[in-house]
Amino acid sequence: MQREDVNPYELGLERNPANHVALSPLSFLRRSAQVYPDYPSVIDGARRFTWKETYARCRRLASALSQLGIGHGDTVAIMAPNITAMMEAHFGVPMIGAVLNTLNVRLDADTLAFMLRHGEARVLITDREFSPVIAKALALLEHKPVVIDIDDPEYQGGELLGEIDYEAFLAKGDPEFAWTLPADEWQAITLSYTSGTTGNPKGVVYHHRGAYLNAMGNVLAWNMQAHPVYLWTLPMFHCNGWCFPWTIAAIAGTHVCLRKVEAKAIFAAIRNHGVTHFSGAPIVLNAMINAPEDVKVRVTDRVIQCTTGGAAPPAAVIEGLESMGMNVTQVYGLTEVYGPTVSCAWNRDWDALPIAERARIKAQQGVCYHIQEDLMVANPETLEPCPMDGQTIGEVFMRGNAVMKGYLKNPDATAESFAGGWFHTGDLGVLHPNGYLQIKDRSKDIVISGGENISTIEVEDVLYRHPAVLEAAVVARPDEKWGETPCAFITLRAGVEVSEAELISFCRDHLAHFKAPKTVVFGALPKTSTGKVQKYLLREQARNLNKE
Repeated sequence: MQREDVNPYELGLERNPANHVALSPLSFLRRSAQVYPDYPSVIDGARRFTWKETYARCRRLASALSQLGIGHGDTVAIMAPNITAMMEAHFGVPMIGAVLNTLNVRLDADTLAFMLRHGEARVLITDREFSPVIAKALALLEHKPVVIDIDDPEYQGGELLGEIDYEAFLAKGDPEFAWTLPADEWQAITLSYTSGTTGNPKGVVYHHRGAYLNAMGNVLAWNMQAHPVYLWTLPMFHCNGWCFPWTIAAIAGTHVCLRKVEAKAIFAAIRNHGVTHFSGAPIVLNAMINAPEDVKVRVTDRVIQCTTGGAAPPAAVIEGLESMGMNVTQVYGLTEVYGPTVSCAWNRDWDALPIAERARIKAQQGVCYHIQEDLMVANPETLEPCPMDGQTIGEVFMRGNAVMKGYLKNPDATAESFAGGWFHTGDLGVLHPNGYLQIKDRSKDIVISGGENISTIEVEDVLYRHPAVLEAAVVARPDEKWGETPCAFITLRAGVEVSEAELISFCRDHLAHFKAPKTVVFGALPKTSTGKVQKYLLREQARNLNKE
């Protein structure tokens, strides 16, 4: 039979409003408010909300913003901790087609001013706690946004900078406001800035489709059941809280807000609110492990699920959490891919392994989320895939629906990051024979000593096994003979002493000798607001050791 020129599966079967609707996480909120109106949505100090109330408040926010003339393509910035207003902004702002810019609460005034200027924020919602730095940032702007203050009763101090507070602003809005989904799911939903350690930060733009899919990816990767109780130990400003503001709305869970992330408050929330899930950087897990015994809570009536990322946690940290009755899942991602899009999917055949062996496996980053199309480890110049042998190091590449639109007003950086049809992460890793990714380093962090590549993460993992070590970070130190040698920066546990020679000897007992640190420096480690060690500062310090 001769085939017609026209494909019959395309003829008269075009998209239309009945069979094609833009994907957006905003629909999650509407559904939970309709299906579970009286289920708890938010626990924030003494305040409690249901999903019906949260939906009405988000619509009020959208309505009040629209009354200011805010709409499609406008930027609304927010400077707030993990509180109710921060969660509501993830829905109320995009309900009118505007773009939410969550600001890092630990940045300096100059950097914040750059972000507000570059993102062209027309409105800034800001908490009293950050009024000193925000006041300085606003003073640097030629065109100032409308300022709305969050006058949170859970915080004492600071000052009000705007003309109206958040609750009064909501009161101006309509709880029945007729918001709409975006006409195109490619429309921007949020703007997040990178750390900017080597110049001005880059503005990463997310779209509604990616936010929707990665929110659902969290559900699938974590095997989440309906109505979880999620504790906010992860900064909500960081990659939009790994998309969990939208994830929890999708399954009508409960947000447990945590204004200050510290071990005592974490364990109190676990005890008082029936927490089932939380996420955080290894520094958060470390704080929990090293909390005083009278603060810790060991849960026996349920398994608390924890995801961790941002840096590969040492096996000792994972083992410590699991000894308290918590199940740790390692995830991996970047700001450019909506937070985590790789997870250490667990194989039940591993359940019978000793806890130390299970912890070693869980230190691997794992495999792609269901919603991320592909991942490879390859030569960064040729994009030739590396063999899956667990040994050959290459750059990590990704592609799929959970990759950013690009960098705002930076076409050159966008094109460079997408060269060859893949997103270039800048991270180095290996693929094991089972296809699981293991990060070895940032490309800028690898130590090349005598022509040999040394993974700083591998060395750090050994250092963490020493009972005296609380925190460890390894960087390259210039060396006339070897080019570079590993230099370890160590924070010791309180009341414990160990010498440089002892730590080097310990590493030589557990590593090839050339991988062991040649230098050890004791002291506190500099960190970003999300708990990542600022290795660029340590590299500078290591270089300066040669001048002393």
